[in-house]
Amino acid sequence: MTMPRKNAANLTIQFSLDEKIILEEYCEKMQRTKSDVIREMVRSLKKYLEGS
Repeated sequence: MTMPRKNAANLTIQFSLDEKIILEEYCEKMQRTKSDVIREMVRSLKKYLEGS
Protein backbone atom coordinates (compact mmCIF):
# COMPACT_ATOMS: atom_id res chain seq x y z
CA MET A 1 0.00 0.00 0.00
CA THR A 2 1.32 3.45 -0.92
CA MET A 3 1.33 6.45 1.38
CA PRO A 4 -0.87 9.42 0.47
CA ARG A 5 1.01 12.23 -1.24
CA LYS A 6 1.15 15.68 0.35
CA ASN A 7 -1.04 18.19 -1.48
CA ALA A 8 -2.52 15.39 -3.58
CA ALA A 9 -5.57 15.92 -5.77
CA ASN A 10 -7.76 13.24 -7.29
CA LEU A 11 -8.76 13.33 -10.93
CA THR A 12 -11.26 11.14 -12.74
CA ILE A 13 -10.51 10.53 -16.41
CA GLN A 14 -12.56 8.74 -19.04
CA PHE A 15 -10.60 6.78 -21.61
CA SER A 16 -11.76 4.83 -24.61
CA LEU A 17 -11.38 1.09 -24.16
CA ASP A 18 -8.46 1.13 -26.62
CA GLU A 19 -6.69 3.88 -24.66
CA LYS A 20 -7.24 2.02 -21.40
CA ILE A 21 -5.74 -1.16 -22.84
CA ILE A 22 -2.72 0.73 -24.18
CA LEU A 23 -2.10 2.32 -20.76
CA GLU A 24 -2.50 -0.99 -18.93
CA GLU A 25 -0.18 -2.83 -21.33
CA TYR A 26 2.43 -0.09 -21.07
CA CYS A 27 2.26 -0.09 -17.27
CA GLU A 28 2.57 -3.86 -17.10
CA LYS A 29 5.54 -3.88 -19.47
CA MET A 30 7.30 -1.06 -17.63
CA GLN A 31 6.23 -2.31 -14.16
CA ARG A 32 4.81 1.08 -13.23
CA THR A 33 1.46 2.21 -11.91
CA LYS A 34 -1.06 4.04 -14.07
CA SER A 35 -0.89 7.01 -11.72
CA ASP A 36 2.89 7.18 -11.99
CA VAL A 37 2.80 7.09 -15.79
CA ILE A 38 0.08 9.74 -16.03
CA ARG A 39 1.88 12.03 -13.54
CA GLU A 40 5.03 11.79 -15.66
CA MET A 41 3.06 12.61 -18.80
CA VAL A 42 1.54 15.67 -17.14
CA ARG A 43 4.96 16.84 -15.92
CA SER A 44 6.21 16.59 -19.51
CA LEU A 45 3.61 19.21 -20.46
CA LYS A 46 5.45 21.73 -18.30
CA LYS A 47 8.59 21.24 -20.41
CA TYR A 48 6.46 21.89 -23.51
CA LEU A 49 5.02 25.09 -21.99
CA GLU A 50 8.43 26.37 -20.97
CA GLY A 51 9.74 25.78 -24.48
CA SER A 52 7.02 27.87 -26.16
